[in-house]
Amino acid sequence: MALRNELRAAHPDWWNAPVPALGDLDAPIAIVGLAPGKHGGNRTGRAFTGDASGDLLFATLEKFGLAEGGEPRGVVILNAVRCLPPENKPEPAEIHACRPFLAAELKAPVVLALGQIAHQSAVKAMGGKLPKHRFAHGAEHRMHRGQWLVDSYHCSRYNQNTGRLTPEMLEAVVARAIALARPEAN
Repeated sequence: MALRNELRAAHPDWWNAPVPALGDLDAPIAIVGLAPGKHGGNRTGRAFTGDASGDLLFATLEKFGLAEGGEPRGVVILNAVRCLPPENKPEPAEIHACRPFLAAELKAPVVLALGQIAHQSAVKAMGGKLPKHRFAHGAEHRMHRGQWLVDSYHCSRYNQNTGRLTPEMLEAVVARAIALARPEAN
């Protein structure tokens, strides 16, 4: 809260509040990220909007017809933590406090988790157990309520710059999420 108050004083024109879901909550695919970025969602009030992670995510979504002009189409974008955490490292208590919001909105048949914290929050929000569903890039988990969870490294600038996540790697997991969401097309 101290960080948000500090940013509200320094940047009164920024959003500086919990960032809501972006897109259609009834979409067949949900994408779960970590938290709003300082210059991204915290500034704009839109998940994955205004920073390098959003640039890669939206370019990938547009390539697959899941976004147009920065607007999601057939996908909803959520965050495990709704407010900007200090140093982009949410405390366990903050993750836990935000989980009911995620659980209430995480109804899509296919969930794409971007990063380990998003994966862990999604598993718990869907009523799963972590030891049974381990995070790994490209891993797929069939959850007990029938939903699919697909994992990806987060599309952060750091992961992009270090090559931990390439555009091709993100495209592959998005393509797999689409295939799981549209089994009749396979």
